[in-house]
Amino acid sequence: MPISLEEKIGHLPLKPGVYQFKDVRGNHLYIGKAKRLRNRVRSYFQDSGNHDGRIRVMVKKIHDLEVIVTDSEAEALILENTLIKKHHPRYNIMYRDDKSYPYICITNDEKPRVYPTRTVVKDGSKYFGPYDHVGHLRRMLETIRKTFELCTCAVSPKMIDKSRGAPKWHSCFDDYLKNCSGDWGADKYAVALQKVERLLSGKTEGLMKEVKEEMEIASTALEFEQAAQLRDSLLSLQKYNQKMKIVDSKKINRDLFAIEVAEDISEACGVLFKVREGKLVGKFHRYIKNIEDVSQEFMMQAFVEDYYSDPRGVDTGSLPDEVYISHSMEDDEPLHSYLWEVLGKKVPIHVPKIGDKKHLMKMALSNARLKLGERRIEKEKAEKNRIPKSVEDLKEYLHLERLPRRIECFDNSNIQGSDPVASMVCFVDGKPRKSEYKRFNIKTVVGPDDFASMREVLKRRYSRVKKDKLQAPDLILVDGGKGQLSAAVEALREIDFLEQCEVAGLAKRLEEVFLPGRADAVMIPKRSPSLKLLQMARDEAHRFAITFHRKKRSDRTLKTELTDIPGIGEKKASELLKEFGSVKKIKESSEETLQQFLGNKSGGAVYRHFRD
Repeated sequence: MPISLEEKIGHLPLKPGVYQFKDVRGNHLYIGKAKRLRNRVRSYFQDSGNHDGRIRVMVKKIHDLEVIVTDSEAEALILENTLIKKHHPRYNIMYRDDKSYPYICITNDEKPRVYPTRTVVKDGSKYFGPYDHVGHLRRMLETIRKTFELCTCAVSPKMIDKSRGAPKWHSCFDDYLKNCSGDWGADKYAVALQKVERLLSGKTEGLMKEVKEEMEIASTALEFEQAAQLRDSLLSLQKYNQKMKIVDSKKINRDLFAIEVAEDISEACGVLFKVREGKLVGKFHRYIKNIEDVSQEFMMQAFVEDYYSDPRGVDTGSLPDEVYISHSMEDDEPLHSYLWEVLGKKVPIHVPKIGDKKHLMKMALSNARLKLGERRIEKEKAEKNRIPKSVEDLKEYLHLERLPRRIECFDNSNIQGSDPVASMVCFVDGKPRKSEYKRFNIKTVVGPDDFASMREVLKRRYSRVKKDKLQAPDLILVDGGKGQLSAAVEALREIDFLEQCEVAGLAKRLEEVFLPGRADAVMIPKRSPSLKLLQMARDEAHRFAITFHRKKRSDRTLKTELTDIPGIGEKKASELLKEFGSVKKIKESSEETLQQFLGNKSGGAVYRHFRD
């Protein structure tokens, strides 16, 4: 008999490890790490009132549990990060990189190569970065080429052999032939690579001092050619160093992590500033998803742990002496343990309060807000340009020639032919565009004739569209069946507009769609979003027409009550209603007030009319 979830939890060890919650289908719901597995997992099922709504919903879905015991919290942190990226659990916060960041790679070959890449392979190579700005990456590569005469393109001996006799296809081709193909001794090449690593790690001050000393030694020894080369290398380093922004008066290696949240788009942005020897040598950002009911403390912990548990963050050899964060973490003990394991020393983690660190954190937060602003615009543009599935499917259901992105829907309203009106509503990409709604007073039809009213309105609307060269709809929808559709087709044919767009009728009784030239109705599935779109447009046109009709009838009724008063015609009745708002307010007004507005004679007549 299978072991139950409660029994599994009861047998969990009090050891560090990773736990994986799964639903009834075996899909991963959440992956987390723990210092003591049993205590951490039990906490989800105890005191559920203390959990946020997101966690309470998740707990109800948990059907199975899988754990992996590790030797340390640091090991659990790395394993958690790996499993999250592999399985993408629904309730873990996830990252959305807007691009694949470039790194500078030093390969693990016999003669290591240095080149930029966006692909990271776990083969022992070292990766420096990430570089948020390609310009910074290019400056760094140029400095490496000029200072150390190293090739910085992804060429290999095999590629060189294939290109013998061919044109030189890269500016550092000669450098490769010189230092990668044997002209340089192994020792000289190794020394150059060590210096490149120091440069990439931000240790420019010590590197410049060392190159300057080597230049002076060469000059003293009368090795002028070598001294000149070292002078050029020093100038190249100084030029690069001058372009680095000094952000900290103390030359300490620091990493700063900032988190900003944009609830309106349900995303957050994490920004990292890498400060080495007081200079800002790198920064990058990540967008964070699945943040509903997630605290900024939890997001901060996940962001920092994810960065340092990535093998690329360790291979650089440039981990900081201090870490600063914009918000406290829920539990920083696993990260402390991990950094101790990697560096062999304690790395303090603080929220900055004053000085350069506080100022730099404000700058990081400003960058996060800026990135969220860009993300907001990006999402708005994507949403604006997104064509809903309901629109795409509608094209297939009705066999339309083009996507019905713009739908104009018409309806009539009258009571036994009195106060006849019509309405037009506009839907663009499945959403109402109220700024383009239209109302029509029926002018040429006498009595209750919906077909004639529809013909009048369509001819007026699309004659205007043709004359003023307005945007034509992709689909004209009329509220009604075959009769209304025939009236619409007749009207559009009369003004030579029928070929410019598609037309359809939606009959309410069975929600059937009628098309010109087709005897049978099209039956769109009842639960289809496409049918719901047509129904929404039809119902909105009906609402808009009814509202207009009621207002017109009300205005007519009120005007009739006022025009029965001697000396009050339609014009004065309209002015009275506009000024006082209703007949009730007119009735309640004093004779003096009415006379001030209408004059003594008319004002007195109105006052007496409502009191006699």
